[in-house]
Amino acid sequence: MKKKKHIIVFRLSAMGDVAMTVPVIKALIQQNPDVKITVVSKKFLAPLFESIENVNFFTAEVDGRHKGFFGLVRLYKDLKKLKPTHFADLHNVLRSKIVRFLFSMFSAIKISQIDKGRKEKKALTSKTNKIFKQLKNSHQRYADVLKQLGFSVDLTYIKLEQFPLNSDNISKLGNKIKPWVGIAPFAAFDSKTYPLDLLELVIASLAKHNIQILLFGGKNNQLILEQIENKFDNTKSLAAKLGGLQNELNVIENLDVMLSMDSGNAHLAAMKNVKTITLWGNTHPFAGFAPFNQPKDFCILPNLDKYPLLPCSIYGNKTFEGYEDVMRSISPEKISEKILSLL
Repeated sequence: MKKKKHIIVFRLSAMGDVAMTVPVIKALIQQNPDVKITVVSKKFLAPLFESIENVNFFTAEVDGRHKGFFGLVRLYKDLKKLKPTHFADLHNVLRSKIVRFLFSMFSAIKISQIDKGRKEKKALTSKTNKIFKQLKNSHQRYADVLKQLGFSVDLTYIKLEQFPLNSDNISKLGNKIKPWVGIAPFAAFDSKTYPLDLLELVIASLAKHNIQILLFGGKNNQLILEQIENKFDNTKSLAAKLGGLQNELNVIENLDVMLSMDSGNAHLAAMKNVKTITLWGNTHPFAGFAPFNQPKDFCILPNLDKYPLLPCSIYGNKTFEGYEDVMRSISPEKISEKILSLL
């Protein structure tokens, strides 16, 4: 009997990076229904994959059982017991390289790894001799890894499911009776975060209409978002109120529009086929991190005539002198008008 193909898909890192694998994995499964996948990532990200057929989740206990070199050896042995036939390294960092090496030395399986395009990304963000052009997006880079293993993955042919509000969310939010606009104001770095005073002008404009504004953020943002909630009509903070990522995803898939920074929430919304508007600061969609399958004009950029050296950084952790406030060149009116046009 022919052995069933079983792919280990390895991607740790931040939520947004892992969320970007979801449409790719869905496309793979839909186009190769006889394939089994085990996703290796951090425990809290398991809900991202729960609704995908033929996909199992394996928790990498990077702070426990799988910590350090010998922990990675244990991780390799744990994964080997699952009898994979292929190993797709979508991360290509020291941890994944060690596990990949062990599979290459001691297991007869096919292996491939992502090409992150570091050289061209360095040229894109350079202050001098900048090469300003669209680079391959991360979704396609992930798909290329799977193609190297011999699997067809066409990202133009994919069904992204959406599910109705679950009973837990209905008990907290009520039934949806008017359009829902999600706003996720925060990002990992200040250079990717739209100033709150300007964001409040966006919310003030939207709150005048017959729509429900839902604010997304973590527990550390709870106080700020509740203060915003108290200032405006038709506005509700969901920070630390939904009981976990699974319920948050369920609310997101019922949004009409999501407004996000260049951050994880943008990718959560896009993977659910929600119209996703993103605000860009010192990063740029040319680096390949735009949300999946969203029109280019859904990315709202700073004034590139005033700030011609953008982008300064791939991830937002670096900036150039004088470029600290590039997001202030994006007018609140432009943002609110774009959201209302999509409703």
